Amino acid sequence: MRYQISGKQIDIGAALQTHVQTELGEVVGKYAQRPTDANVVFSRSAHEYVCETTVHLSTGLTAQAKAHATEIYAAFEGCCDKMETQLRRYKRRLKDHHKDRAEPVELFGASSYILASDKSDSADEPDSLQPMIVAEMETKIPSLSVGEAVMQMELAGAPVLVFRNENKDGLNVVYRREDGNIGWIDP
Repeated sequence: MRYQISGKQIDIGAALQTHVQTELGEVVGKYAQRPTDANVVFSRSAHEYVCETTVHLSTGLTAQAKAHATEIYAAFEGCCDKMETQLRRYKRRLKDHHKDRAEPVELFGASSYILASDKSDSADEPDSLQPMIVAEMETKIPSLSVGEAVMQMELAGAPVLVFRNENKDGLNVVYRREDGNIGWIDP
């Protein structure tokens, strides 16, 4: 497994990098057979350290965890515990998903835009109905079944996931509803 361990405006020592590789490798190896890479980012938020971890699995799914603590090792341990909980919860599904799928999840390129929010307090009509684009990026849309999409959304901790339904070749959306259930949009 490849590790990318970095810090945002803080130095990460060799001892912490070694600790992260051994602990995270042990946790991920226990629940996912062939993880491909892990990205661990440490940052500072006021008096707390923040650890954000993203693990890409060989099946194409991604697991994410984030934790805060007053010490950097404690932040990593909290993040590692959350990652272990997620992977343990989905262990059976991850294994079943891997057996059914002979090859990794197919990804399709798409454009992603960030639009400026309209924070004008006036009741006047806007000058144009076209929103102002703040940033433009490339994103990937996975080709998944509905069950895999729900699992990916849960593992990533995302409120919404757009995916290409591999059974119907159309774009679908799964999202977390306010009542806690999962919604599925199938046009």
